[in-house]
Amino acid sequence: MSQPHKELYEFNEFRLDVTERLLWRRGERVPLADKAFETLCALVKHGNHLVGKDELMAEVWEGAIVEENNLDKNISYLRKVLGEKGGKAKFIETVRGHGYRFVAEVREVAEEKKDAETRGYGNAVTGVLSSKFQIPSQNGSEPEPLGVANRQNDLGLRIADFRIRDERSTEDEGQKTEDEKTNRSWLIALTVLSILTLGSLGFYFWRGNTKPADAPIKSIAVLPFKPLVAENRDEALEMGMADTLISRLGNNRKIVVCPLSSVRKFGNLEQDALTAGRALDVGSVLDGSVQRWGNKIRVNVRLVKVADGTVLWTGTFDEKFTDIFVVQDAISNRVAAALALQLGGDEKMLLTKRYTENVEAYGLYLKGRFHAAKLTPPEMRTGISNFQRAVEIDPAYALAYAGLAEAYRGLATAGEMPATELLPKAKAAAQKAIEIDDRLADAHAILGYIIFWYDWNWKESENQCQRALELNPNSADAHMFYAHLLSNTGRHAQALAEIKRARELDPLNLRINALEVQFLLHAGQTDEALARLQKAFELDPNFWLAHLFASSAYIEKGMFPEAVAEARKARELSGASTHPLAFEGYALAKSGKQAEARGLLAELLKLSTKRFVSPYNIALIYNGLDERDETLAWLERGFEQREKGMVFLKVEPKWNNLRSEPRFIDLMKRMRLE
Repeated sequence: MSQPHKELYEFNEFRLDVTERLLWRRGERVPLADKAFETLCALVKHGNHLVGKDELMAEVWEGAIVEENNLDKNISYLRKVLGEKGGKAKFIETVRGHGYRFVAEVREVAEEKKDAETRGYGNAVTGVLSSKFQIPSQNGSEPEPLGVANRQNDLGLRIADFRIRDERSTEDEGQKTEDEKTNRSWLIALTVLSILTLGSLGFYFWRGNTKPADAPIKSIAVLPFKPLVAENRDEALEMGMADTLISRLGNNRKIVVCPLSSVRKFGNLEQDALTAGRALDVGSVLDGSVQRWGNKIRVNVRLVKVADGTVLWTGTFDEKFTDIFVVQDAISNRVAAALALQLGGDEKMLLTKRYTENVEAYGLYLKGRFHAAKLTPPEMRTGISNFQRAVEIDPAYALAYAGLAEAYRGLATAGEMPATELLPKAKAAAQKAIEIDDRLADAHAILGYIIFWYDWNWKESENQCQRALELNPNSADAHMFYAHLLSNTGRHAQALAEIKRARELDPLNLRINALEVQFLLHAGQTDEALARLQKAFELDPNFWLAHLFASSAYIEKGMFPEAVAEARKARELSGASTHPLAFEGYALAKSGKQAEARGLLAELLKLSTKRFVSPYNIALIYNGLDERDETLAWLERGFEQREKGMVFLKVEPKWNNLRSEPRFIDLMKRMRLE
């Protein structure tokens, strides 16, 4: 029976067998849903040519009526499977408004090479040997192919088997002539020689195709732990176990550890560890389950190599909850051993460093982190309450003070509250954390950020950021905070290098991706900012900061209708922030829609009688309306109130019309920005 014509393609490290409906990655089969597989086939067959959405949908869902969303989901799923990260179109490029293009180089495998390449040369040699001798298995089924490592033993067994058969035949057939015996001996000798030759060739090619040992694993993601029993979830404990291990493993310079902000999105119960690892572009993944019953805790954990799914280590722990720190010590040490990390004395100590010995304080800290990370004012207040209770129980708990500092700082921003009310509390908490433990990188980074926003002491802010990076050069937050300082003080090249490094360390962090857009805008690179915006929207099309910075970019391009639309979208998504309303009012004023701009200004002024509204935002609309005296009066109020937005005066292009104004120059000098 003739074999069907095969379609086999290669791209990057993948092989696509269209005929057999299989996708392979480095020899490992990659499972794909039917429609996702057909979508990939269609894109690969078109090579580097644009495929319209309608055309692609017609090929994949022939004769069926489906929504465009189905195609979008397939494309998103394929990007994850293929390992695209950080919005980089390594395989599938989106041509907005038109369709998609498969941009990886595609090679169609020649027909005569397909079978050998698909099976591997070693299997082809085994096939020759099996068909040569036709030795059935004991149960009468076809013989199974042998691995290369077993072939020499197999060859020896087959030779012995033939010798035994020959001896038995000689005894049974005593009437045969010497010539026949001689011929049989020659036949056996030739057969043995052929077997040895083929075996040698197989071994030679196997040796030639063996890859060198894998390079050491340099990165790891610790995924949120899952519950053993879904009905008895403790999400703060599940997230907290991951958070603690991230902190411990991140205290060394030998491996890059994904921050909690990136792994948090992989916390659903059905999450596959390898899929998450590929999306995060790490070499290994640590995942596990945790459950607490009264004073008992059970933890299951495994360390997996992302490249091939190899399980490097597994462990199960059944302990009293009061011994949770012992469990974390054991996991940290075993992970370091499994990854063959060569740790120095200080790094070994930090690997199992306990910031508290009080289990109750630790539990409150976990709850504080869990709630504060949700970044809504009510949740951050809950987080602050938990942190405060933790430090009341253990006044020497440096990590809890650092968490309290960050929660206060976040509430001052997200809750749009007066800087004078919360930032001094944030600063005091960060300083207390450093007083307890001067080697706590997070505390130095947070303190540097608070000094930047509130004290306007640029030199001291830089000192704290640099100290944080000295302690932990792989801290994405420290790079991000430092980038913000550098950008707002006009050192744009350094700022862009720092924010790029932050994105490399924490590629799925929405704030980092959005802030890179803002820093590009303030560096005068508007087109580059718009290009980066597309990557940010691919991560989350509903992140309000990305829409806010899109509005700012469109203002710089003079595209005012688009700027207004983006500002309104940001306003809709942000909740409490009035910054989008200020951008909308500025864009309306600059586009000649003075009445609409004044309507928004009146709305802000009325709101300011009921709650805090940033004077900086009110000044922005007045400046769009070209009312200079009112603009400067509101900026003076911002200075008196130490309003956070004032740190943008040096680099925000919306103030360029005031650069030669003496009162503005004086204000800049008082802020030490000139």
